[in-house]
Amino acid sequence: MSTILVIGAGGVSSVAVHKMAMNPGIFSAIHLASRTRSKCDAIAASVKERTGQDVATYEIDAEEVPAMVNLIRRVQPKLVVNLALPYQDLPIMDACLDAGVDYLDTANYEPKDQAKFEYHWQWAYHDRFKDAAIMALLGSGFDPGVTSVFTMWLKKHKLKTIQRLDILDCNGGDHGQSFATNFNPEINIREVTAPARHWENGEWVETPAMSVKQGFDFEGVGPKNMYLMYHEELESLARFVPELERARFWMTFGDEYIKHLTVLQNVGMTRIDPVMYEGRPIVPLQFLKAVLPEPSSLGSTTKGKTNIGVIATGEALDGSGEQTFYIKNICDHEDAFAETGNQAVSYTTGVPAMIGSAMVLTGAWKGDGVFNMEEFDPDPFMDMLNSQGLPWTVEQMSAPVEF
Repeated sequence: MSTILVIGAGGVSSVAVHKMAMNPGIFSAIHLASRTRSKCDAIAASVKERTGQDVATYEIDAEEVPAMVNLIRRVQPKLVVNLALPYQDLPIMDACLDAGVDYLDTANYEPKDQAKFEYHWQWAYHDRFKDAAIMALLGSGFDPGVTSVFTMWLKKHKLKTIQRLDILDCNGGDHGQSFATNFNPEINIREVTAPARHWENGEWVETPAMSVKQGFDFEGVGPKNMYLMYHEELESLARFVPELERARFWMTFGDEYIKHLTVLQNVGMTRIDPVMYEGRPIVPLQFLKAVLPEPSSLGSTTKGKTNIGVIATGEALDGSGEQTFYIKNICDHEDAFAETGNQAVSYTTGVPAMIGSAMVLTGAWKGDGVFNMEEFDPDPFMDMLNSQGLPWTVEQMSAPVEF
């Protein structure tokens, strides 16, 4: 049983905190902090109503390292779980180093002034965390996170080597809005409008954003168009599965989303550099975020399912030659909302954040330094996915993907 401090109060945090409260044998005391304490209080009230567990709340600016250090020392958690914005990864890691406590996040660091998310900033902390005898676990969401664990489970149980890998992220949900994002709008739009990159033959291949489209029939959802994108787990997978010849990430988007995003981009509303308005600088994308629906408000109206998985081709462990396996989870938006008050996009990230935290707190995963999900035994994490609301299936395909 351990004390935990969660930073951030969006939909993912709400799911993670609810699920932590549902596992009091692991999470004995839960503390929640964000810039807006009222959001923390709302989550705490929901947790109390649904589980009977108490959550202590605080106001904090996660980019103020001394204030973070003071809060950590006051709470004395065994682990700090960063579910705030990717811009805040490094300050929170600095605070954990100063306070001597383990760290976990769901998305890698991203500078505010550049739509570029890579692991090298955080990997550079490895020696400092090792010397401090503490652990940082990076990317414990679904993608990144579960997709990497899926890959390593296949490598442990099905494939001796993995030559080709495709990650497929489909959100088949309908929230009833003309245009909205299912997680933080600023992060979502920066991610979608960045150039696409995939790993092929030992190097990165870059293509214009949203320029490569492929149809796919997703179980539980149906046929959808998916687009080639860059996602950070490609970087860690290329590092920890060195035999990979090709690794790609695909995400589905509806025609209405693409139409609205194209217009917003054409008129400059997705810019991340400041523009002058009435004598003061504003960032257009941050203004857009302020007028779009809050993702955490979409849970009650969202219907349908998500389907996220990995298709891997390589040499089979049983000696049968080249084989292809497809491992995936299907999550229902309404079921997620009934359990935690949040839609499935938040659920599929918040549950793995809780499970990754459990791996650290129980010692199932341990080490001194900075680590990615691929570096640990996938089995205990996979077992908890099945028991904590994200059951998975695996099937052997008759042939590799043709796209």
